[in-house]
Amino acid sequence: MMESHMCWTWMLLCLLLRPSAGQNPAPEGVLNCCEGDVLFLLDSSGSVSSYEYSRMLTFLSELLLPFSLGEDQVRVGLLQVGTQPRLEFGFDTHSTQSGLQEALRNTKPLRGDTNTVEALRIAKERVLRPGAPDGARAGLPRVLVWLTDGVKPGDVIGPMAELQEEGVAVLVVSTGHGNYLVLREVVTPPVENHLYFVDIDDMSIITEDLRDAIIEIIRAERINVRDVSSNSATLQWRPVLSGLNGYYEVRFGPVPTGGTGGGGGGTGTSPSTGGGQFQRLTQSADSSTARLTGLKPDTTYTATLTPESNDQAFNTLSVTFTTKPEVMSPAVVTISESGDTSVRVSWGPLQPETVTSYYIEYSALPRGKLHATTVSRTQNSTLLRDLQPDTTYLVTVTALHTSGKEKAMSVKVCTQEATPALADLQLTTVGSDSVQVDWKVSVGGLRGYWLTWEEQQSSVPGQRSSLYLPPDSLSTRLTHLPPSARVCVSPIYRTARGEGLCCTAQFHSDASAYDYQS
Repeated sequence: MMESHMCWTWMLLCLLLRPSAGQNPAPEGVLNCCEGDVLFLLDSSGSVSSYEYSRMLTFLSELLLPFSLGEDQVRVGLLQVGTQPRLEFGFDTHSTQSGLQEALRNTKPLRGDTNTVEALRIAKERVLRPGAPDGARAGLPRVLVWLTDGVKPGDVIGPMAELQEEGVAVLVVSTGHGNYLVLREVVTPPVENHLYFVDIDDMSIITEDLRDAIIEIIRAERINVRDVSSNSATLQWRPVLSGLNGYYEVRFGPVPTGGTGGGGGGTGTSPSTGGGQFQRLTQSADSSTARLTGLKPDTTYTATLTPESNDQAFNTLSVTFTTKPEVMSPAVVTISESGDTSVRVSWGPLQPETVTSYYIEYSALPRGKLHATTVSRTQNSTLLRDLQPDTTYLVTVTALHTSGKEKAMSVKVCTQEATPALADLQLTTVGSDSVQVDWKVSVGGLRGYWLTWEEQQSSVPGQRSSLYLPPDSLSTRLTHLPPSARVCVSPIYRTARGEGLCCTAQFHSDASAYDYQS
């Protein structure tokens, strides 16, 4: 009987004296993975035994050990549930694993009633609210993990729903097997990833799954790619080495055929330098970007970022991206400053590093004489002169690239119609209030003429009258004009009215003929 008692004592000692969480290595891929605020709601009321309470704290210690803590990473808070809930420590309290683990070892239960509703009020108003003193950080994920024995959870559905409406993710671990419907109601979907029922002695079974669920919510995209072009890209990351001694090593190169490369923002190993295709560069500890140049168009690349520091260990991060297809100039050709004998042709994008010159051809359609001009690689427009008015031209811009390739783009352009003024205008007075109007033109193709003058009999002083005359007219007579009448004649073309000429007829009392010529 004594031997049996000693055996059970020895087994209990082995259970209680097993290696602490601080001796376990951090799981790969968790360091430097995340950024967010995680609050643990721990039931320490009278319904939880001392043994159960110690097992919950051990579970928390193992769960949190791998995370990197700090202002730019993960922050942890602990709120205990009892008759009078108590914030054991807030998000700003512990920035190192040693401090956090020590605090967990020294945490004592509250006992009393399970006042979860009051604890949730404190969590919402004081801890998880961005902007509150010692509250959560704005713009970052917030997580509430509730550890309970499942006994008398209280009226928690409403308060939990309010937290979720404010963007807080809710996860639940229950060491009992009751109140399933209530607990299922309060967790954030998907339920299968965020609700755990486990015996108190088997909590370690769910450690990795719960940790992965938290990571999925607060994972930080530590390395991103922006400003991707056909031959360059910029890597951007959070400056995790800021304030530390060290540097960043960046390696990048095309993904081998059949390779998958690293996932965006994920963790991975440095790419192989096999074949000498991968390039390496270093950036200072206070850097947060690196420009990758000399890339090939339409090619998938993998890039890795390794923060190197003797002060702290960081994972290597990797990202995969694809450069844009090569855009060979000209991709766009536009026309501006269109006149009757000239137009300005512009093109883009300007690529002086890949283009040797631009060759512009133009001819009147359908079979006009071909003209051509060449401009430098730094020029993105030219003025084509001596064109025919009111004519459609085909303009082709060809870029001669340094690679030997050529790319051409054509566009049709119409010059404006020429609208010259009259060649001459002459007024001859006839009597005391009439004039003979004669004019000359220097071009053909007119659609008519527009005359304006002021009538003597107008009921409104200064009111002008107008008259349209057909294109074969070169003279007309106007009567009932006032003294010093001003007469204007404008040629009318297909698309516009040309500039007119104006003359003033002077009438004399002796009614002698008097010519007035513009």
